[in-house]
Amino acid sequence: MAKNFSEMEDSNRSSNLSIHAVIETSRRTFLRNGAAVSLATVLAPLSGCAVLAGPSNKIGFKPIPVGMGDQLVVPEGYTATPFAPWGDPVGIAGRMPPFKMDGSNSADDQAVQLGMHHDGLEYFPLQGSSRGLLAINHEYTDDGLLHVGGFNPMNPEKVRKAQNAHGLSVIEVEMKNGRWNMVRPSPYARRVTLSTPFRVAGPAAGHALMRTSADPQGLTVLGTLNNCASSKTPWGTYLSGEENFAFYFGAGDKPTQDQQRWGAPKSGFFAWDKHDPRFDLQKNPNEFHRFGWVVELDPMDPNSTPVKRTALGRAAHEGAWVGVTKDGRAVVYSGEDARFEYIYKFVSRDKIKQAGNGLTQAQANQDLLDHGVLYVARFDADGKGQWIPLVHGHGPLTAANGFADQGEVLIKSRQASDLLGATKMDRPEWLTIDPLSGWVYCTLTNNSQRGTPGKPGVDAANPRVNNFMGQIIRWKDAYDFDGRTFEWNLMVLAGDPANERAEAKGNIKGDVYACPDGITFDKQGVLWIQTDAHATQMYKGELSRIGNNQMLACDTATGETRRFLTGPTNCEVTGVTFTPDSTTMFVSIQHPGETPSDRSDPSKPRRYSNWPDYAPNGRPRSALVAIRKVDGGIIGS
Repeated sequence: MAKNFSEMEDSNRSSNLSIHAVIETSRRTFLRNGAAVSLATVLAPLSGCAVLAGPSNKIGFKPIPVGMGDQLVVPEGYTATPFAPWGDPVGIAGRMPPFKMDGSNSADDQAVQLGMHHDGLEYFPLQGSSRGLLAINHEYTDDGLLHVGGFNPMNPEKVRKAQNAHGLSVIEVEMKNGRWNMVRPSPYARRVTLSTPFRVAGPAAGHALMRTSADPQGLTVLGTLNNCASSKTPWGTYLSGEENFAFYFGAGDKPTQDQQRWGAPKSGFFAWDKHDPRFDLQKNPNEFHRFGWVVELDPMDPNSTPVKRTALGRAAHEGAWVGVTKDGRAVVYSGEDARFEYIYKFVSRDKIKQAGNGLTQAQANQDLLDHGVLYVARFDADGKGQWIPLVHGHGPLTAANGFADQGEVLIKSRQASDLLGATKMDRPEWLTIDPLSGWVYCTLTNNSQRGTPGKPGVDAANPRVNNFMGQIIRWKDAYDFDGRTFEWNLMVLAGDPANERAEAKGNIKGDVYACPDGITFDKQGVLWIQTDAHATQMYKGELSRIGNNQMLACDTATGETRRFLTGPTNCEVTGVTFTPDSTTMFVSIQHPGETPSDRSDPSKPRRYSNWPDYAPNGRPRSALVAIRKVDGGIIGS
């Protein structure tokens, strides 16, 4: 979604003092005015780990060089097979229209085909590691590739096709003769689009701010959009965040204060507001409040209704990741990919239930994420931090300050976090939890506005001005995942030591990278890092030596990173999941051939990339890649 820095959302104009503004300056640790200041506190190693202390003993592959061409590359001894690209039918019986290379598929065709711009994905086994379901989300659309003639002129039918290219897909996959393919038709195959009914659950369900003329009860929303990142819950469902939803709406010349805080533009980036009144905020102001939630889907039940979980708060959500407390409750961590926004966690009131009484585990926990407490993070300069509750009546979260009840606190979670003094972060992206240590990791992909005139300055957790490179932060909650305090440090500052600017050098040990985005741990405790530099950044300036976006493996005990995959030209490498035996890794390759404007010229669809088909009359297509070792071994070993 429009990652061009000139277009990224930057809506936090809160005037409250950050906690860092009142902490004693001598306790701060950051880079200021281009000069390196000690980072000993915030780069401290995990207890018992020798960070940056020798070669990895967990990673067995030989790293690959920087990628520059329109191809996907993996190490020697591995194979990478693209499949399930945008436009292929998902496998709904009797409704499997083939993809047309000229972009002439109809809106109805697109409703049963894989959506555009694959992002988060998760594997749900049916027969162990040889057959299962993949749940995928589709972040946004490039109208220059999606339609014949592209964006101009836009019309209601093109808008409907674009809406059908958003959302979620569920496909069945199986491995035969060492190769993964889609199973079609499949009783599990499903598309979720902007026409799919979602149930609204949690404290904001039925709230006055959620009601529209089409839904006067405020309990049913049609569709989900700009879905980014994903996770698999312990009870077997799929979670996905609605990220940059504000770009789809048009607020006109006089947006409200609330709409401004959430970045609603005058006109929508995709022109939906011109052809679908749902997205015209002058006609339907409350439709805006019905997006920005974490959504939950049961991929094993194709007849189930997906849900918007309002207890987890409204934000430009970059997914949601679940930890389990010692007493069996769910803790959901999330961040929002926008400049100077926040990191959250939700602690469930109830314990995770087991399957029984005729219910699957997903069905037994269908209300689990509707009851609990949402918190926002404050990172203090001494390597400690606090989780501050977003609870109506707590501190400034009162009716006098614009919060009539708990539902309004959650609908306006940004404004609530502003008043609570939460730490303004450098675009929190994916999170993951180390299965061996319990530390939580979060990528802060970049923030070119940090420390510029009129914008928040550096602080301990976000220590670089004009932060083009990004960093990875980590924390461990006190005693358990539901702890109200935590300790934290910066695992790494991304960058290239060959750069002149101190803030762009980083401290990576091993293969360099910038703009960390997707992130996950495998069962062996290896941290996999994916990158998302924009087409306006790559191949020049401080990123000139870093090449195409990539995926790396990191041994957090030694700090070493090794480059494992490089993607085709201008793609984003995002989304990763494994089969239970760890012998197959599935990766999403998003927007190959991305243009600097985020919208392709329909007369030149292959200008930057023609991956993965390389068809002479084709166009680049987001797709999944199945990666295996030639010897059938564990990925990364």
